[in-house]
Amino acid sequence: MRPTVYAVVVTYNRRDLLAEALDALGRQTRPPDGVVVVDNASGDGTAALVRDRFPDVDLVELTENTGGAGGFAAGIARVLDTARVLATDRAGLLWLMDDDTIPEPGALAALLDARERAAAEPVLVASRVVWTDGRDHPMNTPRVKPGASRAERAAASAVGCRPIRSASFVSVLVDAAAVRERGLPVADYFLWNDDFEFTTRLLRGRSGLYCPASVVVHKTRTFGGTDADPGDRFYYEVRNKVWLFTRSRGLAPGERVLYAGSSVRRWVRTYVRSADRAVLRRGLRTGLADGLRRRPRPTTEVISAAMRRYDP
Repeated sequence: MRPTVYAVVVTYNRRDLLAEALDALGRQTRPPDGVVVVDNASGDGTAALVRDRFPDVDLVELTENTGGAGGFAAGIARVLDTARVLATDRAGLLWLMDDDTIPEPGALAALLDARERAAAEPVLVASRVVWTDGRDHPMNTPRVKPGASRAERAAASAVGCRPIRSASFVSVLVDAAAVRERGLPVADYFLWNDDFEFTTRLLRGRSGLYCPASVVVHKTRTFGGTDADPGDRFYYEVRNKVWLFTRSRGLAPGERVLYAGSSVRRWVRTYVRSADRAVLRRGLRTGLADGLRRRPRPTTEVISAAMRRYDP
């Protein structure tokens, strides 16, 4: 049967880019069956734009900015709640993306094709993410699955893909049944590492694919990777990594050691290259303290506080 696909787009004060993204969704050779836009309390007229130009979009307006983490949690919850209310439970697949993600016309069709032809049905399939000049965007490169067997690599290669252990929220097709089983993104992450935690949790013990045939353009202001100087946002990188390594079910013990070591090496590179190391030192201190002293609030609490009443 043809799977039902809902696109979930999270936006904050980028109405022009959002309009471009929604136009691109409408030009898909295999368009999604529904689109949910989560507006993180934008102040630039985003909600009015969506209502006026895209009346078929299901618009979720939040009363405060919950970041990408809270936005995707709210959007996914909206899709799953709608499916239950309609008594169909047909929200089979969720196509997740940021408002600055512009999918090429065949992006969704390629993800679905790879998923359908795969020997073992994957829990998620991630797109190839490029920058505006066509280079692969280092910020959104899925992590190859460490220790993937020869058989896994061969099976993925047979459908033009590679096995992966995690992916970003910049165009990833996710099985809704896996989300129901393993939970929403952790909304209290706000930003950074929320997609890593969510996708590793979904993928633990399961199959995920990177599909280069599905291409999207990530229109960030600059071209750079995760070790670019984050300034004040370094706090979220540190706090969320502490939460990830101490509280998430996404990683096995050996993986925690592997990824923790990789994170520390990246932090060192970021610090060495930074023009304002005092900001990073402050982010490191407060991030470590907050990550160790408290745990993330329940996701339902975070999104319920920011959700306006709506009729499903």
